[in-house]
Amino acid sequence: MKLKLFLFSSLVVMTSVSMTAASKNSMAVLTMQELQDKIAGGWAAQTIGCAFGGPWEFRYQGKMIAPETDLKFSTSEVKQNMLHNPGLYDDIYMDLTFVEVIERFGLNAPADSFATAFAYAKYPLWHANQSGRYNVIRGIYPPRSGYWKENPHADCIDYQIESDYAGLMSPGMPNAASAISDKVGHIMNYGDGWYGGVFVGAMYTQAFLYNDIEKVITEALRTIPVKSKFHKVISSVIDWYHQHPDDWRATWQLVQNHYSTDIGCPDGVFNKLNIDATLNCAYVIMGLLYGGGDLTKTADVATRCGQDADCNPSTACGILGCMLGYSHMPEFWRKSVEGCEDINFQYTDISLSKVYKLSLKHALMQVKKNGGKVEDDKVYIKVQKPKPVRFEQSFKGLTLSKAISLKCNVDKVPSTRFEGKAILLQGSVRCKDPNYKALVDVVLDGKVVTTLQLVRNAYTANVDYLYYNYDLKAGNHTISFRWQNPDAKAQIYCNRFIVYK
Repeated sequence: MKLKLFLFSSLVVMTSVSMTAASKNSMAVLTMQELQDKIAGGWAAQTIGCAFGGPWEFRYQGKMIAPETDLKFSTSEVKQNMLHNPGLYDDIYMDLTFVEVIERFGLNAPADSFATAFAYAKYPLWHANQSGRYNVIRGIYPPRSGYWKENPHADCIDYQIESDYAGLMSPGMPNAASAISDKVGHIMNYGDGWYGGVFVGAMYTQAFLYNDIEKVITEALRTIPVKSKFHKVISSVIDWYHQHPDDWRATWQLVQNHYSTDIGCPDGVFNKLNIDATLNCAYVIMGLLYGGGDLTKTADVATRCGQDADCNPSTACGILGCMLGYSHMPEFWRKSVEGCEDINFQYTDISLSKVYKLSLKHALMQVKKNGGKVEDDKVYIKVQKPKPVRFEQSFKGLTLSKAISLKCNVDKVPSTRFEGKAILLQGSVRCKDPNYKALVDVVLDGKVVTTLQLVRNAYTANVDYLYYNYDLKAGNHTISFRWQNPDAKAQIYCNRFIVYK
């Protein structure tokens, strides 16, 4: 299906090339069936992409999956995972949390409504999501809950993989999608981590307008500040794609050489693991560009790039599925979701069939709110020129210095001398009593600077850091800890110090 774009005042057919130069009053016209088809294509394809890459998630860190490795996938896998491995679809049920909030409270739902629903949901979380949850439960709400000085995982991939809903409900309206992402994405992310979600949402909005995947990418990139690292990384991938249009592995190596160092994530610093939004979004874009509009090839390339190898094909395939529309997806892919579209995703009462309808409902609300209208079977979308969101940068002025291995309980951590301007203590609380609260004094340069209140319960069990300070005066420092209320059944395990200069 070739999408037709119209100037509403005269209903003259426009090409996708002239869309950029169109007046601010330009309209895109879709039939209700076309709009629903594209929304369904986005949701279905991201679900399939997640199942496609699921077996390879983080099995390849800092290396590609070799060509001779067969990425086997059958039409039964989506359903089998829904029934027997439903946790695989965290990409989807995270989105659905925010869809549910919009359904309950409308388009103007406040950030606190999203944050509360997210924080007290029953699913387990990791990285920026878990840090955001930890903050909200302690009374730190967005945007502070995602801010890098409150959340060491601020640049991680989290909002990038759960922002699909914002784009799918905002056809042709990237700035409207960005406004939603401002409220929701700052629950768990900031800076490049937030930009990942803004960019993905914007790509979906453009997938309703253009049938050229590179156009979708470049138009969406206009929502990201040019001076950000995120913009630089994605622009580099596009340039390298043009230099090596038939060799995605050459582009992968260039990405690895230039952008594979993680600075924030406690699990990824000085390790092969990289869950940074910029690197993984580079793999999404590689999948889309080298996939050439073919869903299977798109999933294959995005998966073979490694690292978060289920989330990346999920995102890439979702965007392409939206561009193609459900009815224009290959039969093999459509069969993958047949028979399971009425199965609710874990932790929700929403199935694919239901979210197709909810996202259509929310999209029509967005269209009307942003100057469009619905008449009979036609949806007139007031197309928005993509505008860059505000500039943000996490870990500003910091570079990695070293890691100091500890691997001991907090009462065994020696007084440690280090030179730098920031430090993070990676570790976790281990205790069978969910109500236990450990009190630990942090002694910095001979003075108690804070008393940590460390807990372990269903919501905070997997926070992977105990203390951090990104505001030290550059120079030599000494740090030690005093455990005020030790418990024989509790362990405060300290893995390592990460020092920044």
